[in-house]
Amino acid sequence: MTAPAPANVTKTAPSTIVLTNDDGIDAPGIDALHQAVVSLSGRDATVGIVAPDQHLSGCSHQINRGGAIPVAQQAAQRYAIGGTPADCTRVANHLYPQLDWLLAGINSGGNLGADTYVSGTVAAVREATLLRIPAIAISHYKARHRSINWQTAAQQTARVLGVLMDKSLEPGQFWNVNLPSLDESAPDPEIVFCSVCTQPLPTASSLESGRFRYTGIYQDRPRDPGADVDVCFAGSISVSKVSLW
Repeated sequence: MTAPAPANVTKTAPSTIVLTNDDGIDAPGIDALHQAVVSLSGRDATVGIVAPDQHLSGCSHQINRGGAIPVAQQAAQRYAIGGTPADCTRVANHLYPQLDWLLAGINSGGNLGADTYVSGTVAAVREATLLRIPAIAISHYKARHRSINWQTAAQQTARVLGVLMDKSLEPGQFWNVNLPSLDESAPDPEIVFCSVCTQPLPTASSLESGRFRYTGIYQDRPRDPGADVDVCFAGSISVSKVSLW
C-alpha cells in the first residue's frame, strides 16, 4: 500500500547539505548522489562531500576510539576521512556547523530491514540523527546478475529527495530509502512509504575445517508483507521512517 506523504512540510530550502557513504569517497554511488542533489530545481545549497578514504561497507556504527582522525581536502567541499561513516558525520558537523541535511549513499546494495543495524551507510545518518541533524540514507538493492545503472539511480534518487527534503522529521527520526533493481526498460518505480521489515537475515551457515561461513542467499530472505524488503524486492522504492526514540 502506498502511504500518504507526511503532513508536516518544511517551507525553507536547505542551504548546507553534506554527503557521505560507506563505500568510500571514490565509489560511483556518492557521485550519483551528488548529481541527484545538485539537479534538484530550486535548491540553492552548499553541497559538501565528507566520506571515508577507503571501502568500509558493513562497518555499522563503529567510531574512532582515540587519536586524531585524518582529514584530507581533495578539492573545494570534498574531504576524504581516515575514519568510519559515523566518524565522517562527526567531522561534517565540525566542518559545516550550520548543516541542514546529511545524506548517505548511494550504497551499492540494499540496506533493508535487519541490514540497518550493520550498515555503515545507515550508521552515518543514525549518528547525524543523534546530533539532531536531519538525515537520509539511500541504498540500491542489487538483484542477482543485474548491475546498477548509476545514471538511473541518480535520477530516481532526485525524485525521492524532492519529496523527502520537503518533509519535516521529529527529533530522533531519519529516512531510510532503498531503490529497486529493475530492467533498463522498466518505468519509473513507485515511491512507497512503508515499515522496516522485522525478519532476520538468512542464517544458514556451515563450519568446515575450522572455518565458519554464512551461506544464506540475500534475495531469498524472509520478509514481512508490505514492509521495506517486500516493497523493494517487488520493484518499488521503499521509504521508511526510522525512529531512535
